[in-house]
This record gives sequence, structure tokens and C-alpha cells, in this order.
Amino acid sequence: MDKKRIFNRVSKNIKEVKIQGARNIAKKALYAYNLIPTKKSKRKLLSLRPTEPMLVNVLNKLDKQPYEEILKHFDSAQNKINKNVFKSIKKRDVIFTHCHSTNVVDALIYTKKQKKNFEVYNTETRPLFQGRKTARELKKAGIKITMFVDSALGIALSKEQGTKKADKVFLGADALTKKGIINKVGSEVIAKIAKSEKIPVYIVADSWKFTKKNMPIEQRRLNEVWNTAPKNIRIKNPAFEFVEKKYITKIITELGTMTYDKFLKKVE
Repeated sequence: MDKKRIFNRVSKNIKEVKIQGARNIAKKALYAYNLIPTKKSKRKLLSLRPTEPMLVNVLNKLDKQPYEEILKHFDSAQNKINKNVFKSIKKRDVIFTHCHSTNVVDALIYTKKQKKNFEVYNTETRPLFQGRKTARELKKAGIKITMFVDSALGIALSKEQGTKKADKVFLGADALTKKGIINKVGSEVIAKIAKSEKIPVYIVADSWKFTKKNMPIEQRRLNEVWNTAPKNIRIKNPAFEFVEKKYITKIITELGTMTYDKFLKKVE
């Protein structure tokens, strides 16, 4: 397959969310750009997911750093995140997570491999059901997993209907900003409920997701929600939402585990 065809296929998969997770999107965009390293291809890749600052940061770093060096960052950062997450989890913890975050999932699998027992509650994450990917990956790693329908996330966080109360919330992030984070829609509700239930909220993310720019909230296609909806029914399908830093207990990155304000001092 020629380079142009591969480039177009990767671009299409990023645009249609067949490639999920900020880290995976950034890695694939980096790979695609390396196939055709032109200003035109860079502009196209940047236009695919404007709400993914890691993609933007990675492509912009190519002006100063070689491809191989940037590529090494992903695994190096994840290894450090894994160790920091491991320290944050106690035996028999119930961890609640939402959607699919490579940073979160990889860190939980690492913790399991270190023989620390815990279980995970997660949401199905409609309309694209990214939570199923999380559940499959964690189950394969031998982690006890319970999936909840999205509308039952309050039950999952509190001790209701036979469930244990979650001990911690681990959320990924698509963007880290000065005032808080942007993550999959539903994250703000989760953070607010967690605060009322006195459950700590940890953001698990690579520091390269930080941006000083104002990020748009992506509105996805309506047919993802209801492909055969009758005419004149309005459907809103926001992909992300903002979570204020006041709801965040700690952020875990390759730089360490710290308060959000301390993190900002390190990256600004």
C-alpha cells in the first residue's frame, strides 16, 4: 500500500473515532505525518480532531525534535504514570472510570501485574460505547470489572443497590487547561457526584495534553445517537465537557502526583 493511501486511511480512522484516546490519536498522526512530511499533510491532520491538543503538540514538536525522540516519549511517560498510579491504589480499592483512556487502562493493568488486588466500575459510555473497550482490556488482564449503564453512574459511585462505594475516580483527559480539564461527556457529572460523596478524583494523563488555548467542545454526528430518528427531533451529541479544577483532587502525570495548581506551575 502506498504512503498516500496509508495516510488517508489513518486520517479517516482518526476523524471517525476508529482510533480512540488522545495518546493513540497523537501517535497515529505522528506516524501519518512521517509518511508525508509536508505542510499540507500537517494542516489536514490538525483539522481532524481540533479538541486534541496532544495531537497539536506532538506535530509542532517535530520542528525542534526528531521523530524517534518524540515517539519514545509516549512509552517513557506511560511507564512513569504507571508507577505513580500504582502508588495511589490501595488493596481492595474500587476504582471508578469512564470512557476509554489509554493512560488509565495501561496504569491499571500495570498495577494488577504488580499483584495488587482491586476492582473497577466503569460506564458503557454511549453513544459509541468506548467503555466496552475498557472493560474488555481490563477483563483480559484479570481485573474484576463491573460495567454500569451511563444513567446509573450515581449508583456506581455510591453504596446503593448492592454495590460497593467507589474509593477513587480515575479519569483520563483529552485536554489539560489552566482552569481544568476536558474529557468525555459525563465527566463533569461524575466529578460533581464524587465531590458530594467525598470520593477523590484523580486525572491520569500525559503532560503533553496541556494547552494554553481555549478548546472547542466537539459536537459529533447525530446519527451516532439515533440513525433512524423521526424528522424534527433535535438531537445533541456533545463528545466532551469541561471539568473545573476545583473538582480535581490530584493529577497524575509523568511529572508525578500533585494538586492541579502545582501541575500548572510545572507546565506553564
